[in-house]
Amino acid sequence: MKTKLAATVALFLACAAFASAHRLDEYLQATLFSIEENRVAGSMRLVPGVAVSSLVIASMDTNADGVISENEQWAYAEQVLGDVSLTVDGTRLSPNLISVQFPKVEEMKEGVGQIQIEFSADLPPGGHNRRFIFENHHQSGVSVYLANCLVPSDSDIRVVSQNRNENQSFYQLDYVQGGSNADAVPLPWWLKLFAWKGAAGFSSMYRLGLRHIAEGTDHLLFLLALLLPAPLLVIGSRWGGFAGARQGLVRILKVVTAFTVGHSITLALAALGVVRLPSRPIEVLIALSILVSAVHALRPIFPGREAVIAAFFGLIHGLAFASTLGELGFGWRERVGSILAFNLGIESMQLIVVAAVMPSLMLMSRTRGYPLLRISAALLAGLASLGWIADRLFGLYSSVDAIVNTVAHRSVWIAAALFTTSLACWLTQKHRAVRQVEPYLP
Repeated sequence: MKTKLAATVALFLACAAFASAHRLDEYLQATLFSIEENRVAGSMRLVPGVAVSSLVIASMDTNADGVISENEQWAYAEQVLGDVSLTVDGTRLSPNLISVQFPKVEEMKEGVGQIQIEFSADLPPGGHNRRFIFENHHQSGVSVYLANCLVPSDSDIRVVSQNRNENQSFYQLDYVQGGSNADAVPLPWWLKLFAWKGAAGFSSMYRLGLRHIAEGTDHLLFLLALLLPAPLLVIGSRWGGFAGARQGLVRILKVVTAFTVGHSITLALAALGVVRLPSRPIEVLIALSILVSAVHALRPIFPGREAVIAAFFGLIHGLAFASTLGELGFGWRERVGSILAFNLGIESMQLIVVAAVMPSLMLMSRTRGYPLLRISAALLAGLASLGWIADRLFGLYSSVDAIVNTVAHRSVWIAAALFTTSLACWLTQKHRAVRQVEPYLP
């Protein structure tokens, strides 16, 4: 069971590493629970982002001497636990602080310091069906939360469902306690690749991949900016008109496939521990990749070689994807399963996004309004990339994340509006062309 708990903590640490790499302006609070029959153990990993580190440090360093003493560490940990709520079947639990571990103040100021708080709580006797609820309100004005729960593989506890609110400050776990493992159905050989949690583990990692690419707006922005000129011809040093449906679709398919191959390679290598690089340079290079694709959307700087560029930068994006998996404490079979499930989730969401915007690109690129859309979108992507570069390279705070995330949360409406506008422009131009030809018809 200790081995299982260690592996579980490693998994959540990987998720924390990923989130901290993307959220330099927020206070990441990742909490992992391990449910047992009579108790629940909690493990919190708190990572202050660069922009909020001074605020967080001030709440710890009560005597303002620049050092977080042991007494201040424990006092802060108690403060954190005081801001959380744990209940089982409506009964409030009293968490007991077990241990605390603080990084250096300098590491917190750089956005890489990780505070570790371990606690536990006794569970009251209950029935067969149980409900565990966790709420975190600590530093809610500047924080982003993660919450998850796993159970020992050799226990008689079975997770029924997990529910979270949008920012995961509220987490609800419904589980069944009791019963026998005698009725368990043996797993087929191919599903044993996911034996760390069976099919549930595969599903969990698949959903994590979906969420990762959905929330990873920088990854999608790179791909979409690279696809903007895909349906167009190159005339001299400028983008020309519509290249044709077949050629446009082939280019889009090549770019998406090349990006997939690139990030799949480094995702696997990094998650298996073959390649290891610091997160900050990777994040800077990802922002740079967006800038390159935005400039290319304005003026063709590598016409006909978009797939090569997509594959090259895909290698870098894959290293960022792997930050979620690189610290796994599993054997090679479990790692193979997690990589496969996670990558399938990434590809599924990526295909959904491409399928949502591709019809609009193909329609709008046939009209005179496409240069306005292409240039405007490229400029916005370029500005976002510059903001991310300044933030990730020099630690200069910008509101890029907040703006981009706000836009991303309305992506469905934006995609629908884009398709409606594209269809209207295409129909209008087609109607005008017919009217111009009519006088010459017999």
